[in-house]
Amino acid sequence: MSAFKSDFLRTLSERGFIHQMSDETGLDDLLAKESVTAYIGYDPTASSLHVGHLMQIMMLQWFQKTGHQPISLMGGGTGMVGDPSFKEEARKLMTVDMIEDNIASIKRCFANYLDYDGGPKGGALMINNAEWLRPLNYLEFLRDVGRHFSVNRMLSFDSVKTRLDREQSLSFLEFNYMILQAYDFVELNQRYGCRLQMGGSDQWGNIINGIDLGHRMGTPQLYALTAPLLTTSSGAKMGKSASGAVWLNADLLPVYDFWQYWRNTEDADVERFLKLFTVLPMDEIARLSALGGSEINEAKKVLANEVTALLHGRAAADEAAETARKTFEEGAISENLPTITVSASELDAGIGLLALFVRAGLAGSNGEARRHIQGGAIRINDVSITDDKTMVDAGYLNDDSVIKLSLGKKKHVLVRPQ
Repeated sequence: MSAFKSDFLRTLSERGFIHQMSDETGLDDLLAKESVTAYIGYDPTASSLHVGHLMQIMMLQWFQKTGHQPISLMGGGTGMVGDPSFKEEARKLMTVDMIEDNIASIKRCFANYLDYDGGPKGGALMINNAEWLRPLNYLEFLRDVGRHFSVNRMLSFDSVKTRLDREQSLSFLEFNYMILQAYDFVELNQRYGCRLQMGGSDQWGNIINGIDLGHRMGTPQLYALTAPLLTTSSGAKMGKSASGAVWLNADLLPVYDFWQYWRNTEDADVERFLKLFTVLPMDEIARLSALGGSEINEAKKVLANEVTALLHGRAAADEAAETARKTFEEGAISENLPTITVSASELDAGIGLLALFVRAGLAGSNGEARRHIQGGAIRINDVSITDDKTMVDAGYLNDDSVIKLSLGKKKHVLVRPQ
């Protein structure tokens, strides 16, 4: 571990955020002597970010906590193109209205991590690159910016080579993405004095492009810092679960499900995730990480509580924890469990067990649900079900007028007639 002088790099280093840096000494010196502005870009490809974005959001939070100014850049312009980096095919193009709707939805989660009103230079900034990208004059842009790019060099980037090596099409539209992202860095420097761009390790080539463009267009020295792309100890990609993406917006993923995702962390990941996704002191993380045997579950509960509190607030985290306690320790049914509704007429007629578990998000397909039955993992109202042809009807309603579906010991969904 390098002996960094700046609080920011020292914090990121001890918590495991750093993958690559350009001019490590120069960046450390700059951060140690003055308040710096840095950004991370987010393209609005969906109406919410997911857990895979959380590491970069935490980097922005630590950046502000250590006395600097973070920019959360919304890709209202670049989102019209779509980042091709390491994608097997082009992203589907979105309309301007779709992009604006997604940005409005995404913005909600950032206020939980960044202070946009206080701190250095008046607080964090949220900026949309549509401000300068959508009004661009194409011919002027080609002449003033495009001339600084070498196609030979762009073809050498791993993100491009991967597509070409597989003989997969890379459109001219996508090829322009890295030029637009590089131009963002220069524009942010000129408008806001931004000196650092951060992101995941898959963005390294794009960020270095921006530094090079800045050098050619007369900016001060710009810097790059990337974080590793995370997978769990079992190799699963962060941000995904068996039932789909782990969204940050509560309207797409209930708070309880978000809490439960972290509670189900693999033992080998607990210490790493406490460092990356909470702001707990390092000595407390060391204490929790030293817990062995069944006590590691207490550390997982702390992890779930702290991550959920950062995103959704302490009250929501406590409520999710209490719901889990009642469900697992008392066997009670809580109204805070994830719930789906079905029409009373449909329930009277009966719904196939496999289809119901898919609808509840407890299985991705009928085949997956059938495998769970064969493995003895499926229960209705805490009774194991072994027949995959079971029809679930109103006769399964319990005293609370709900049906409790369970997958294993930790995943539960209530079915409520309407």
